[in-house]
Amino acid sequence: MITHRSNNVQYEVTPPSVEEDLGPQFEFYWTRQKDPHSIRRKLILAKHPEVAKLCGPEWRTKYIASAVVLLQLSIAYALKNTPVLSFKFLALAYVVGATANQNCFLCIHELSHNLAFRKPLHNKLFAIWVNLPIGVPYSASFQPYHQLHHKFLGDEVLDTDLPTPLEATVLSSLLGKAFFATFQIFFYALRPMMVTSIDMTFIHLLNVLVCLVSDFILIKFGSANSLWYLILSSFFAGSLHPTAGHFIAEHYLLDPPKHYTQFQDVPPLETYSYYGMLNFFTWNVGYHNEHHDFPFIAWSKLPLLRTIAHDFYQPLPKHTSWVRVIVDFIFDENVLMYNRVKRETAKDKSVDSKTTKTQT
Repeated sequence: MITHRSNNVQYEVTPPSVEEDLGPQFEFYWTRQKDPHSIRRKLILAKHPEVAKLCGPEWRTKYIASAVVLLQLSIAYALKNTPVLSFKFLALAYVVGATANQNCFLCIHELSHNLAFRKPLHNKLFAIWVNLPIGVPYSASFQPYHQLHHKFLGDEVLDTDLPTPLEATVLSSLLGKAFFATFQIFFYALRPMMVTSIDMTFIHLLNVLVCLVSDFILIKFGSANSLWYLILSSFFAGSLHPTAGHFIAEHYLLDPPKHYTQFQDVPPLETYSYYGMLNFFTWNVGYHNEHHDFPFIAWSKLPLLRTIAHDFYQPLPKHTSWVRVIVDFIFDENVLMYNRVKRETAKDKSVDSKTTKTQT
């Protein structure tokens, strides 16, 4: 029984059972447990030491990526006199352009792990070349932010792949999720700069300069429509496009637990793989558990890693369709922007550790 203070009326209520499903949780899945990838890496290497031999660059990457870059620039030039809003222009930008630019985005992802050349500088310079069809400078900034994502997975400050509390609050409705899925390319481009900062380097300046010169040449010898083709291709690649499903599929919880006690319960699986045909166009980024476990194994050897360590990867939940991921993300009321595993930041601890070492 409870008594209302203003009118002294008593009400009989039954508290909910601890087993009752209380609906979606409007909070991140906080944990203090270490991310599973470093733990699984050690276990796999102990049982399958031959996996270590898979690490290293893939020589074919530079040739495949260059072919995609030349394809995109050629199509952009060919469309110089085609109206931007024509069916031909938009269809090519969505079907061919978005797929090709997703390939460029994810090749830059490979290059951020130094998986095309042995020297890091060569990977950074080649990434600037692969950046050209994207139309805006991107490659130099991506690498440091992505390295933080791997090293501090789920960190509330250092992992800029996580949605901010503001995003989660505003965009967890059906319309909000639809908006996020449609314009997610802008969230992934702008969020890192708003959450944390990185030092500008010569590579950043070179990336901007080369991209601007490339865009100028394309407009001069083609037209503004040529550049619009590249920009629209990049937008579609990060919007409602089959290959864009990987952004959501990699770390969002699409089957969240019905009950979760912050910092106490074992966190749900926070990385998911996809083994379907779209990996052909995306450098096997669908092998995402495998990639996080061994970020220095190139795209071409990730299927072999899964075969060797089959006993570790086969039991893990996985996605069967990136398109289905997008649909479920938008329309499933239990899937929210909050559906990510999150950890208290290690940023202050890292600063304290460096300070202590300096003082001693």
